[in-house]
Amino acid sequence: MNRSDESYMRTALGLGRRGMGQTWPNPAVGCIIVNAGRIVGRGHTQAGGRPHAETEALAQAGARAKGATAYVTLEPCSHQGQTPPCASALIAAGIARVVAPLEDTDARVSGRGFEMLRDAGIEVTLGVCAAEAAQDHAGFLKLQTVGRPFVTLKLASSFDGRIATATGESQWITGPEARADVHRLRARHDAVMVGAGTARADDPMLTVRGFGEIRQPVRIVVSRRLDLPMMGKLALSAKDVPLWLCHGPDADSYLVEAWSGIGAKLLPCALRGRELDIVSVLDALGEAGLTRVFCEGGGALAASLLGADLVDELVGYTAGMAIGAEGLPSVGALGLERLTQAPRFALAETRPVGADVMHRWVRATS
Repeated sequence: MNRSDESYMRTALGLGRRGMGQTWPNPAVGCIIVNAGRIVGRGHTQAGGRPHAETEALAQAGARAKGATAYVTLEPCSHQGQTPPCASALIAAGIARVVAPLEDTDARVSGRGFEMLRDAGIEVTLGVCAAEAAQDHAGFLKLQTVGRPFVTLKLASSFDGRIATATGESQWITGPEARADVHRLRARHDAVMVGAGTARADDPMLTVRGFGEIRQPVRIVVSRRLDLPMMGKLALSAKDVPLWLCHGPDADSYLVEAWSGIGAKLLPCALRGRELDIVSVLDALGEAGLTRVFCEGGGALAASLLGADLVDELVGYTAGMAIGAEGLPSVGALGLERLTQAPRFALAETRPVGADVMHRWVRATS
């Protein structure tokens, strides 16, 4: 590995990030083709997961791919799916060397792509920018290894951790810049998830706005009894933007049929006591192919995810105002008796966003 390998791989990683939130259930891969020190082909996985990044980059490179080096942000696929294997495409194009950060954990690939390349006489360099690639592909890798999506929990609150006044007023605690930043994060996830209380109180649309024509994230509502407004924004747009409802086994069959009839996808989940089992919810979302889920509340759903140790990343937007103890807390009851029981996260990033502060935390390793 050398400095130019790292530089080219970071370029490929930047390309791959363009596909975040757009490519599920496939990973958001980037690829560049370099010949004689010049980038002759660029590509990233397209919306819906196809064409793959390698296919895009090779098409752009054309004959200049012969004898070149391909920088790919994940192991090229080796199995015949709806498209031919990318490893075969690299071999056919005459690529001389492939640089990649990681093996693909998909059981259909997992080392076989690199094996195909080596068997064809192509030099393979592995491990370049591995940590950065693992972060970018965290959702896909988690889905392949544990069957659940990567979960980002977003909390927008006052300085004292409140998301509404005692009367329920919540619009707006944070400013327009923070709200625009939330749309950016929505666009980088496969789905946006809220609890039934938030859906009833706020009547949200949960779409991405201000980013042009993109594949909209799936809107998910966790509602045991499906007691949601049938004339709300989510219901009225269910045929146009994907709406998935995670419900309990005791939901009224009439409501199941009614929501299905207007275009929603119904996902039955198990109960834990009197509430939906959040592990069952995430298992169902993983089974449906989601890799990255952006949870926007409310407090009860946030507490369920934190209490079950299912949050991989916390993103907070904090406003310079205080609401007081009578306000609605951003996280519901966790039932903790000791500080050692509290979920811990490590600070990864902090920056001003308009008049507010954004702080991002990742799962602590110790």
